[in-house]
Amino acid sequence: MKKLSLIFLTLLVAFSCTKEHSKDYLTLSGKIDNNKDSIISIFGRSGLLKTIKINNDGSFKDTLNVDKGEIYTLQTSQTKRVPIFLKNGFNLSINADDSKDDIMSDLKISGEGSSNTNFIVAQINKSRNLGNPQLILNLEKEAFDKKLASIKGEYDSILNSYANIDSSIVEMANQQTKQLVNYFESTYSNNLTMGRGKPSPKFEEYVDFSGGKKSLDSFKGKYVYIDVWATWCGPCIREIPSLKKLEKEYHNKNIEFISISTDEARRNGNSWEAAEKKWRNFVKEKELSGVQLWSGQDYSFQRAYQINGIPRFILVDPQGNIVEANAPRPSDPRLKTLFTSLGL
Repeated sequence: MKKLSLIFLTLLVAFSCTKEHSKDYLTLSGKIDNNKDSIISIFGRSGLLKTIKINNDGSFKDTLNVDKGEIYTLQTSQTKRVPIFLKNGFNLSINADDSKDDIMSDLKISGEGSSNTNFIVAQINKSRNLGNPQLILNLEKEAFDKKLASIKGEYDSILNSYANIDSSIVEMANQQTKQLVNYFESTYSNNLTMGRGKPSPKFEEYVDFSGGKKSLDSFKGKYVYIDVWATWCGPCIREIPSLKKLEKEYHNKNIEFISISTDEARRNGNSWEAAEKKWRNFVKEKELSGVQLWSGQDYSFQRAYQINGIPRFILVDPQGNIVEANAPRPSDPRLKTLFTSLGL
């Protein structure tokens, strides 16, 4: 779900752009309760736009000029930030509680132009509350269609409940909803041919760190938990400790843990040799366990599973059929629950 929230926020930033208001400045004021920082920072696409001093009682007030009306980022610290739509001519009052882990959950914005930010926050909170997308994708066709129509209606309702929203935000919201619906429809369609019990796409002759080459058929007779990753991927690297722990715990079970590196020439000076070397050095340095493979120039397995982001985890049964095309991550407790249900 986090992933969807991030997609929405990226779309918000990408599509919001308007003409300048007649005034050449805007006003920001308000109060940050339980504040532990001395400044508020406003960031735009090109970096830091302005810092605003926070008084001892948490109050603040200042003016600033923006080049165009769009979404900026307001933050009180590295971990506490919110999107805010700014446009010259606005007069915004902001109130928040800095003691909350998620400052956006208690954010209150009023004043001229506030409906834009309030709508954006409502959209993001809605995306966070969608739940696990896989549960929606697991529905039967009729139930899935009803659920998707309901979700679209809810997003449209949020949009219609805010007045005087900038036209660029309306355009962005409609495109965001369209992309969300397309995501579910295309993924659901793909699941009909790539769902549980369907034959898994195969990888063939991938380079094995330990020597030789391996294919998916090399592991017939065992469950196969596949980690599609790359050395440059931060979220992938953060899963390594949990993956190592799992490999150790299930060492004598009927399951093989396979990591497939997708390191490529493009990120290594356009050299495939350099890409392979970087992968080998990383495996050795981090003492990675399990079966370590490199896909090289073969993208067929990634394309077959429609892998557009990593890490991606896949679980295949001993007969080579899909158990989960988008399995829980090693750090997710649901993975061990899934293993237990399979008798592992």
